Amino acid sequence: MTAATSTPPALVTGPIVLDETVAARAPWSAIVRRGQTLTIVDLHGNQAVDCLLYNAADTAERYSAPDTLAAQGGIFLTTGSVLRSSEARPLMTVVADEVGRHDTVGGACSRESNTLRYGHHTKHQHACVENFLIEGARWGLGKRDLVSNINWYMNVPVDPDGSLGIVDGISAPGLRVALRAEIDVLVLVSNCPQINNPCNGFDPTPVRMIITGE
Repeated sequence: MTAATSTPPALVTGPIVLDETVAARAPWSAIVRRGQTLTIVDLHGNQAVDCLLYNAADTAERYSAPDTLAAQGGIFLTTGSVLRSSEARPLMTVVADEVGRHDTVGGACSRESNTLRYGHHTKHQHACVENFLIEGARWGLGKRDLVSNINWYMNVPVDPDGSLGIVDGISAPGLRVALRAEIDVLVLVSNCPQINNPCNGFDPTPVRMIITGE
């Protein structure tokens, strides 16, 4: 992870607290304090960013897909979506979104799922679950702490019959999504390393993480 060298026009105002570029296939984590905003930048376009959220003061409280989707009445995330915890409390709010739709149902790839979906020859490939475990260990988190995750920029349309698939993304180079922390939040990210489906255009690329606010 290296500091970025240039700053795009801000989606939100405030001093920059942290500005890092996450390498392709790499994990990342940080605590975003209450009132601060995390902006995720899809630097090259069509790069899925798997994400988990935890109450930084008590990681037993973490992002809950069922509570989030039930409260908003839909499965996609965009501006105005409130990311709720297992206690149904707001963790973060999407305050700006230049893409328009982000996935909540596609899940995180793992070596096991790669083997099942794409063949035994993929078992050696690094995956998002491994990234979450590596980065989560820095905060005392383990496999039992992993839950259904958010996939920023990932395109998983749902057909009228309920079927879904991972298809080409709808993002583009430089597009951003901004999340305001409603409490102090630990954010875990896997910059998705998947190369067997189109979620990263078969070519994982870096993303940028910018925290702004006091």
